[in-house]
Amino acid sequence: MITSDLQTTTARKQFGSDRSLAITVFVLLTAASLLPVLLTPIPAMVDYPNHLARMYILSRNGTAEANPYYEVTWALYPNLAMDLLVPQIAQLISVENATRLFLLLSQSLIIGGALALERVVKGRVHLAGFAALMFLYCLPFSWGFVNFEFGLGVALWGIAAYLAVAARAWPIRFVVNAVFVTALFAAHFFSLGIYGATLGLFELWRAYDRKAPYRDAALRLVVLAIPAVALLELMRLTAGSIGSEGSTWFLEFKPLWLFRIMNGYNLTVSGVTALALLASLYFAAKHDVLKLEPAGIWLAVGFALFYLAIPSKLLGTSFADLRMIPAAALILPAFCSLSLPGRRWTVAALTIVTAITLANLATVYLVWLSYRADYAAIISSFHKIDQGSRVLVGGSSEGEDPPFNDLTQYPMFYAPTLAVHYASAFVPNLFTAVGKQPVQARPDLRRLAIPYGGPVPIAVLAAVVAGQPPSGVPAFISTWQRDYDYLYVVGRHVANPLPDLLEELDRSARFVLYKIRRTR
Repeated sequence: MITSDLQTTTARKQFGSDRSLAITVFVLLTAASLLPVLLTPIPAMVDYPNHLARMYILSRNGTAEANPYYEVTWALYPNLAMDLLVPQIAQLISVENATRLFLLLSQSLIIGGALALERVVKGRVHLAGFAALMFLYCLPFSWGFVNFEFGLGVALWGIAAYLAVAARAWPIRFVVNAVFVTALFAAHFFSLGIYGATLGLFELWRAYDRKAPYRDAALRLVVLAIPAVALLELMRLTAGSIGSEGSTWFLEFKPLWLFRIMNGYNLTVSGVTALALLASLYFAAKHDVLKLEPAGIWLAVGFALFYLAIPSKLLGTSFADLRMIPAAALILPAFCSLSLPGRRWTVAALTIVTAITLANLATVYLVWLSYRADYAAIISSFHKIDQGSRVLVGGSSEGEDPPFNDLTQYPMFYAPTLAVHYASAFVPNLFTAVGKQPVQARPDLRRLAIPYGGPVPIAVLAAVVAGQPPSGVPAFISTWQRDYDYLYVVGRHVANPLPDLLEELDRSARFVLYKIRRTR
């Protein structure tokens, strides 16, 4: 009896020690993960400068400093998280800081939502926080899909809230669901889809597990769907929209994204950390240390099928399918059980998690800190542009978007869009997609606006000037030498391809600014 008590006491002490170690590691990794946003005025995320430029337009709309080339037209679009929040925050602090605060809030929602979901499902937190840290700078997040990141964070909290009241009466479930559906509809439509898919799969598992009558299961699903259906109908009646036409499957990329998802700047780091994570999960599962609960199996199978079925480009939105991967990585840990046999297992698990998190973080720090000088240089170059000019963005590469041969160049692609603020300029690459953003180009300039599109290869621009444009050349560059005043060429330096037309005004490590000697 005494021996048994001593063993129990020793086990409790070891558990408490292991838990303290895990908490300490988690707190330190969390601090290290949030620090990059605080250290960089403009985070080096691909879409982030473009979003920041739009925030400047929204914040100055209706003032004497409003950009003359753009107009703000609000409608019921399901992709408005930062468009609704940042201008309000910017009334108290600068637009730049308000946008960073939004990003920091999105990251906090991801981490906190993962913890909350696991707490509701298991009654304690164990795995989800570490999963959130490992994926905090995964490809969709590090490429600046900030509305999706915010929306996914809200979705995690919504799933946790719904599961907390899943056994309550239907009016309570309806109210909780309606609140989060409304918030997610406004924030990001794909995040709403993840929320709905997760709860739908959970309800199907619940009905199967409890052998519930078909009528009861159907009614629970109907209660779940009513708010979303109502909002879609309201959007139709108010002439709102979701994105644009066009869906494309790139099935050959779906296996590759599993190894490219972990890091948006370095494919080698991404592949190595993804392999390390998959190998660790396989090893833990094989030794019965890690188990997926029945509800988790339903969710995992459902997520896998959705990943295969969702187009790579959905309603005009690129990289739609790969967003399922971080969503699954943040949700499934709540439905896993981990039983580490001893302290060595605990230390090994924490070492692997720490190594994966720090490997990705190191890349983030290197890229983001290096871009502080580049973004400062391009902001300085805007002072060499006449106010109210038209600015075209070209690329020194052959048009690969994303530039997988060197992803560290990617965060510069949309930096010239900040000219809409610093020089009151028109830049065709500014995100102005109907159904996504409330900012539109003025009607007389819409032929030049491309709601989504990267830099035009300089070789294509040269061919247009030479009178030998490639087939299908878009309208916004068909007469670019007459339509624009300045040209930014981003990427690695190349010699001036049109010295008689382009006059160099400024350059930095990642861009060159030219003045266009406009022709008639």
